[in-house]
Amino acid sequence: MSKSFEGKIKLSTYSELVGDTCDEIIEVELSELHDFTGHPFRVVEDERMQEMVESVRKHGVLVPGIVRHRKDGEYEIISGHRRKMACELAGLETMPVIVKEYPDDQAVITMVDSNIQREDILPSEKARAYRMKYEAMKHPGTRTGGLSLDLLGEAAGESSKTVQRYLWLSRLTDDMMDLLDRKRVTILCGIDISFLNEEEQDWVYEAITIDRMTVNQEKTKKLKDCSGRRQLSRDLVRLILSEQKSKPRRYVMRPEVMEEFFGENDSVDVIEEVVEALLRGWKKGSFTI
Repeated sequence: MSKSFEGKIKLSTYSELVGDTCDEIIEVELSELHDFTGHPFRVVEDERMQEMVESVRKHGVLVPGIVRHRKDGEYEIISGHRRKMACELAGLETMPVIVKEYPDDQAVITMVDSNIQREDILPSEKARAYRMKYEAMKHPGTRTGGLSLDLLGEAAGESSKTVQRYLWLSRLTDDMMDLLDRKRVTILCGIDISFLNEEEQDWVYEAITIDRMTVNQEKTKKLKDCSGRRQLSRDLVRLILSEQKSKPRRYVMRPEVMEEFFGENDSVDVIEEVVEALLRGWKKGSFTI
């Protein structure tokens, strides 16, 4: 087992990611570089990508990617998916990489830890990434000692509570993940919905997207409770999500009444005390209207 993966895994620097910084850097054809299997992070042509493209054009790729050999002799990218796109957009044909012969679990852990600290990660990306890392770290040989959620989130500086939330969110269907990313469902509501089975989540998705119903924590807790009791149905989902939150009743005293019984110097507290005393007397039957 590689020394950098003994004990707690914390990959916060480039040298920690690649291990021995004396590894040979080679230039590889972009056509021979393939995405990591199940790579959970987006690689999009956004403003940050354009900045990276300009940097690559001026200075080249300053930090080599990390790859491993595939059975066909080409390479699987462990770290460097965005750099590869930047090279493509910059018109380059090759990219510098370091080849590491990582086994599957170690490759997954390195891939996740090299991306998890980015600021622009969507909830769905982080949820899937933590699930991949969790499954990899459960296997013998990737760690020493017990697996804790604190250890799982250490590379990103996140608590066990936060990691557990994302592990729950990883159980959402792709459709529900999309609503989560588009903020039509909050993190806390998503956690409740993650306890529903796939069919039940489909019912919720239909109610939100087709019937234009909204969710809040009060509703999603009811969905979770009903699902736990195996009572949830498509009709019950619609009934729960169609519930409207009751608005508190407001009482306004007419101006002429205020002027007749209260002076300008009477505070709101005094007025409320008088009204409350009269109502209590009326309720006890001390007087009638």
